[in-house]
Amino acid sequence: MREPVDVRRQRILAAVQSHGVARLADLASELDVSVVTIRRDVEELARAGKLRRGHGVARSAAPPKEEPAAPSGPPAGGGAIALVVPERHGYLYETLHGARPVLEEAGMRIALHIAPSAAHSEQPIVERAVAGGAAGLLIAPRWRSVAAEEAGCRWLSRVAVPTVLMERRPRPGSVLHAVDSVCSDHWYGVHLAVDHLVSLGHRRIVLAARDDSPSARAIRAAFADIAAGHPLVEDWSVALSSPNAVPERDGGHGAGQAEAEAAVDLAALLRQRGATAAVLHSDVDALMLVQQLTDSGVRVPRDCSVVAYDDVVAALAGPPLTAVAPPKAEIGRLAAELLLLRLAANRQAAGPVRRVELLPELMVRGSAVPHPAAGMTD
Repeated sequence: MREPVDVRRQRILAAVQSHGVARLADLASELDVSVVTIRRDVEELARAGKLRRGHGVARSAAPPKEEPAAPSGPPAGGGAIALVVPERHGYLYETLHGARPVLEEAGMRIALHIAPSAAHSEQPIVERAVAGGAAGLLIAPRWRSVAAEEAGCRWLSRVAVPTVLMERRPRPGSVLHAVDSVCSDHWYGVHLAVDHLVSLGHRRIVLAARDDSPSARAIRAAFADIAAGHPLVEDWSVALSSPNAVPERDGGHGAGQAEAEAAVDLAALLRQRGATAAVLHSDVDALMLVQQLTDSGVRVPRDCSVVAYDDVVAALAGPPLTAVAPPKAEIGRLAAELLLLRLAANRQAAGPVRRVELLPELMVRGSAVPHPAAGMTD
């Protein structure tokens, strides 16, 4: 015989009050009903103020019972979540749209902080946020150079609240070994771009990329690795996509060949190398480069096929640019979910450190076309 609704809801309340937080899937299994039924019950109980809804969980409306041995610190579900992203970086702002609904559904408020482009600007922002009661941190540090990345890892490892890195992967052996991270697999993204151009018959390809962030450095390294090892790529080269897209002067260098050390005339480089295709990062720079190519008499895609990387504004170009699209909103969503796991329990009880990599997609729009001689070559 099916359990009366009021009895089932009393059992839900008892389970949530006992543990402080309970997963809807676990409640459904325990009470032998569907997750849809549990979700409906939880919504009604939340409406009555008897508990609080979260992302896939139900939380007690009452403050947790005091335990003599409980460590001090912000309670789960209390305080704001500090989200720190670089200024003028539309790609990383989009992670906010993924993180926000997850955190708000869990009853958490987001405090957005924009870090200026100056080196090490994130540290004082994070320190003020934590001192002001932030319960957790989602952060995408700029890290324009390798030295800045190493310094940033050191102070981030000492942050006193649960932290999740977005679009940043701790280096092997990094002091950030205990910090969760969610990022795009940029090697795979570059593979998509090169493979698409090669499939269209292009054998000489240029990468024009930034060199002032961990993502940019990963893209440059991936392109050099993939292009050098591809049996059908006859020639490849790397250049800066913007003259100001360089790291601080710390002795670090991006991946690639000699052209990576200075901004070049892309049209001249294409002619010099006999290249018929280009991968351009970021796609904001890509729009400017396509215009520069047009001004120099290089027509896209007739004379040069183009694949942009980031897909923030690539679809708005004329012509719309084929682009590699990292899963921007999904990175924010998963980062928020990982942070909620850390907030729901202490670091040990929340399980092992997670390193999540998401695969980008290729958005084909027509700025890359078959090479005229593609039918005669393999």
